[in-house]
Amino acid sequence: MNFSFIGDFFQIFLYQPLFNALILIYNLLPGHDLGIAVIVLTAVIKLLTLPLNIRAFKLQQALAKIQPRLKEVQKQFKDRPEEQAKAMSEIFKKERVNPLSGFVPLLIQFPILIALYQLFLSGLWSQGNHLYSFIVRPDVISPHFLGMVDLSQPNLLMAILAGLSQLVQSLVVPLNPGPVDKSDPKYQITRMVQKQTIFLLPVLTVFILLKLPSAMGLYWLVTSLLTAGQQYFLTKKYQ
Repeated sequence: MNFSFIGDFFQIFLYQPLFNALILIYNLLPGHDLGIAVIVLTAVIKLLTLPLNIRAFKLQQALAKIQPRLKEVQKQFKDRPEEQAKAMSEIFKKERVNPLSGFVPLLIQFPILIALYQLFLSGLWSQGNHLYSFIVRPDVISPHFLGMVDLSQPNLLMAILAGLSQLVQSLVVPLNPGPVDKSDPKYQITRMVQKQTIFLLPVLTVFILLKLPSAMGLYWLVTSLLTAGQQYFLTKKYQ
């Protein structure tokens, strides 16, 4: 595997566009507030990935709809794994459901998160040679948000707010969509683990963000709130 090619691809098609987009927004905003620029960039990223998220949501609904048939196949062929896999594959094919496509939004968001991490960790303050020729280089980039929070440094309040927003997102996203057998012991175990995860993730979020520039916390905060809002409206529209 050519890691140099992957690194160059990451820089050219992900890091540089995000870097330049943030600088452009920063230049255009009255008052040149970096925090507002991060919020606007986050909203733009969320808007661009919305079609993929809608598709993933519809897939979730489709999987919930065929779940009883899948369980019936699992029971029918529980001692014959090859036949079970074939029967389940036929159900997916007939219903035009690709269970792997639900991972696409995650696969896209993860490298975006890495690029923003690099950007906020050091790249934004040095600016480097990543600016496009048509983007004006600011004389200085103030790291302050609303004149109070230094986005280049960790911030306890921002980390806590991001953790709370993660909790809101976890509460809005349904734990177990679709029909389920509540008498199934596996359901009870899964339910318990999911409930514990709801409260564990916000705590982990706070501890992680306490080590990172608070710009990451602001991005996390806005992303979680937008994701919660998106989930709420998609549920209203498609359920």
